[in-house]
Amino acid sequence: MAAYVISEVEILNQTLANEYKMLAEASIHRHGGRYVVRGVQPDPVEGAWSPRRRLVIVEFPDMDRARKWYESPEYAEALSLRQAALDRRLLFVEDLPE
Repeated sequence: MAAYVISEVEILNQTLANEYKMLAEASIHRHGGRYVVRGVQPDPVEGAWSPRRRLVIVEFPDMDRARKWYESPEYAEALSLRQAALDRRLLFVEDLPE
């Protein structure tokens, strides 16, 4: 069953964020993930949403692959930049069972 990694992101340092984005994208693809939504500002129909926040959704074949990606040496390099580059909330969710 598919799993999704959902990020709510605010860029703190554009240069580092660009480097993070490049490294993260390569690691996601290596682990079978794909972007569903990338860096968009949602239309908040209900509730508040900061105009500085962006949304990213990545789909993986299953939760095991999503967790292996997050813990991988490939992503560790990107993750080392994350705190200086981005303020983020990160969620892992599984798809509905078929």
